[in-house]
Amino acid sequence: MGVECNRKSGRITNIAFGIGFIIENPLLNLSLLHPFEDVRSLDLSSSRSCEDCGFSGLFDDVEGYKSLSRLRNLEILDLSSHRFNNSIFPFLNAATSLTTLFLTYNNMHSPFLVKEFKDLTNLEHLDLRGNRFNGSIPTQDYNSLRRFRKLEILDLSDNLFNSRIFPFLNSATSLKSLSLWGNNMGGPFPAKELRDLTNVELLDLSRNRFNGSIPVRALFALRKLKALDLSDNEFSSSVELQGKFAKTKPLSGTCPWKNMEELKLSNNKLAGQFPLCLTSLTGLRVLDLSSNQLTGNVPSALANLESLEYLSLFGNNFEGFFSLGLLANLSKLKVLRLDSQSNSLEVEFETSWKPKFQLVVIALRSCNLEKVPHFLLHQKDLHHVDLSDNQIHGNFPSWLLENNTKLEVLLLQNNSFTSFQLPKSAHNLLFLNVSVNKFNHLFLQNFGWILPHLVCVNLAYNGFQGNLPSSLDNMKSIEFLDLSHNRFHGKLPRRFLKGCYNLTILKLSHNKLSGEVFPEAANFTRLWVMSMDNNLFTGNIGKGFRSLPSLNVLDISNNKLTGVIPSWIGERQGLFALQLSNNMLEGEIPTSLFNISYLQLLDLSSNRLSGDIPPHVSSIYHGAVLLLQNNNLSGVIPDTLLLNVIVLDLRNNRLSGNLPEFINTQNISILLLRGNNFTGQIPHQFCSLSNIQLLDLSNNKFNGSIPSCLSNTSFGLRKGDDSYRYDVPSRFGTAKDPVYFESLLMIDEFNMVNETNSQTKIEFATKHRYDAYMGGNLKLLFGMDLSENELSGEIPVELGGLVELEALNLSHNNLSGVILESFSGLKNVESLDLSFNRLQGPIPLQLTDMISLAVFNVSYNNLSGIVPQGRQFNTFETQSYFGNPLLCGKSIDISCASNNFHPTDNGVEADESTVDMESFYWSFVAAYVTILLGILASLSFDSPWSRAWFYIVDAFVLKVRNMLWQNTAGTKCSYVLVSLSSPSVVVLLKPPALFHKTRT
Repeated sequence: MGVECNRKSGRITNIAFGIGFIIENPLLNLSLLHPFEDVRSLDLSSSRSCEDCGFSGLFDDVEGYKSLSRLRNLEILDLSSHRFNNSIFPFLNAATSLTTLFLTYNNMHSPFLVKEFKDLTNLEHLDLRGNRFNGSIPTQDYNSLRRFRKLEILDLSDNLFNSRIFPFLNSATSLKSLSLWGNNMGGPFPAKELRDLTNVELLDLSRNRFNGSIPVRALFALRKLKALDLSDNEFSSSVELQGKFAKTKPLSGTCPWKNMEELKLSNNKLAGQFPLCLTSLTGLRVLDLSSNQLTGNVPSALANLESLEYLSLFGNNFEGFFSLGLLANLSKLKVLRLDSQSNSLEVEFETSWKPKFQLVVIALRSCNLEKVPHFLLHQKDLHHVDLSDNQIHGNFPSWLLENNTKLEVLLLQNNSFTSFQLPKSAHNLLFLNVSVNKFNHLFLQNFGWILPHLVCVNLAYNGFQGNLPSSLDNMKSIEFLDLSHNRFHGKLPRRFLKGCYNLTILKLSHNKLSGEVFPEAANFTRLWVMSMDNNLFTGNIGKGFRSLPSLNVLDISNNKLTGVIPSWIGERQGLFALQLSNNMLEGEIPTSLFNISYLQLLDLSSNRLSGDIPPHVSSIYHGAVLLLQNNNLSGVIPDTLLLNVIVLDLRNNRLSGNLPEFINTQNISILLLRGNNFTGQIPHQFCSLSNIQLLDLSNNKFNGSIPSCLSNTSFGLRKGDDSYRYDVPSRFGTAKDPVYFESLLMIDEFNMVNETNSQTKIEFATKHRYDAYMGGNLKLLFGMDLSENELSGEIPVELGGLVELEALNLSHNNLSGVILESFSGLKNVESLDLSFNRLQGPIPLQLTDMISLAVFNVSYNNLSGIVPQGRQFNTFETQSYFGNPLLCGKSIDISCASNNFHPTDNGVEADESTVDMESFYWSFVAAYVTILLGILASLSFDSPWSRAWFYIVDAFVLKVRNMLWQNTAGTKCSYVLVSLSSPSVVVLLKPPALFHKTRT
């Protein structure tokens, strides 16, 4: 709160309340302001960070709407960031002395009615940003702004206006500044509608949806225009002159904007070469063409822009060579940003070059630099240096810190630096990123003493070695610390980051750190993300985690943690992601974990957890990812578990019983139940899985037939839908975003946005192997695996309609009937396994239309006829057809014309000789047993003959075993007799299934 008084009269002239708290009475009584009759400036704005703060209305029981007329000298009124609606306009209209009115970020949600301000004819500055004004202006009000002859600044940004507002604005001929950024405007640029605004000096139409070419002719009519911002639109063609200047020719020669000082065209779709006419704007101070699609060379004519202070050509596709020496005469240049998205631009500089300018910001990303530009030795005022994504090698340029005491940002990631050195004395650097380099030595133990003011540090993906230095405790301002993917080892220092209360993100993953993880209480009261995965940590989950009240993401997976999961983790209601997989945790899953309101990812896989899944899981987050595979869980699936999850992985446990009837068929996308003891039929509710992507029910005891209605499931029909995601992203900014350049249009600030992504990794069997999928690859995989069950009956013909399916496995069942011709409609299937069933008949020739098919297996069925040829079928090996003696064809080297090949008996002719098969089988068994006993008896005597016989048998068995395991990959019912270097030890070995690892 602030108050200023007139020195002579002692009367209050300026009042600033700065409301930042919740008000019990949301209506402001204007009569309380009447004693301040001489007030000139009244600031009653509220804090935007407090949604429930501020007033929602005005009232005056005595004066009513005329209340503000009592304040005859009031010129400036600020009512920003409250909850006012359009009911306050009659009150404001009485303040006829107003010259400046701020009503930004309120809740108008209504059409903009100028008549509500009709008496405020003294207004010079009107700011109505962020009020969600909408609708069109009535035609009769098009000229209503003419009454505001003194109005020079009008800001209607961040509302919902469309292009129909321009005829209304065209009547405000006194305007010098017009801002309309962030509205709902689209289509071609409104050239005619702005032709009368001849006094406009600043025009901001950024963050809209204007398209087409930039209308130079219309802008030429705005003769006094000094600053133009058309950034963040959809202008797509090359900048063109139009009308009397030229007909769709690229800008060249002289531009008609003689007074232009600032031009911002960033984040459009401008293509073609750099518009050469812009180099004739000798008065230009700011030029921003970043994030477009410009190509060709960077023109040497930029040297003509001697008034230039800010130049940004970031995010284009420039190519060829560009010499920084061409900018030598730009003595006023403060900011230079240049890169090439295509990595085809090479920036050159002479060793002896000494420019006239003193830069504040330099960014030369992806410019194929092999060394730090030598001219930077002569720069003494640098605040921000970005040389990332180059090929710079050698030592870390510590001289940049020594020569530039004001340097705050140093970004050198994705280079080839090999030696990390620091100055001898402390520096004020705030942001440091040297990730993805080639440092491969002991980390500096004095790091925290030399750089004590660091806010963000990223040293990831290097080869730093040694213990973590205790000097890190000295970085009291640190918010982001990433030391992941290095070779740090040893225990965490006892006072690790002691007193670093601002720490928000800590990443130590993928190192060799050991010992217990925070066994004692930590002081990270603001910590949101802690990633400690892929280390060698041991012991129990320490009590230190219990003192992290703000924790959102905790990842301590892939360590050697033991003990039980403590129930107090469920007290961390702010958790989004909890990853404890691949440890040695035991005991039951605490019920409290399922009571965390916003937990989106829970990964407890690959531990030694046992017992039942907690029965009361209905409160789990709607859309959660639950990974419990590779444990010893038993019992049944709780009835409510499938109501809220989108991903459920229960593979390789000891679960049993029937599947629950309650399934959220609209949400669940990935359901993996392989390797359990589930029984019963496949529930018909599965037929309504409208968003299913991966379904794995393999290696269970499901029986009955395959439901034909499974063809109703989606399996990729929503492939382009991004409304669901399996990862949990976290995005955090820093408390301090330093600003290095300001102008009418430009605020060049450094935003260090720290992102972390808790990824969901899913394994699924395709093409003879299990692979792990995550991120974008996971969202593109669609498959169904029903193998290794007890399913029977014919394959439903409707399955051929799953057109987006990429993997289908029905092997190791008791399916009968024929191979469906409708499978030819599975155009995207890459892996199809029908092996080890009772299928019969021919392989349909139509299957050659499956152009994506890479793996095909129909072995060990009762198929007959000719194996198809052509397309993908020419690539399949003979083991794809093993166990079908009635097949023939070139693919399996069996001639269909051979006398050895006989077609299937059609059963018409009677068998002339009747054989008693039961007697035959018994006699065969008796003969086999007699011979076997005789051989074993003879081998019981130790003789050269018996030893030689054992040697031959061992060699033969080993050869057969290798052949079966490598080529046929085994069967459910095939066993191999193997001797283990002893005549008396014999073992039956079962080869693994063709597409699956055998569960132990």
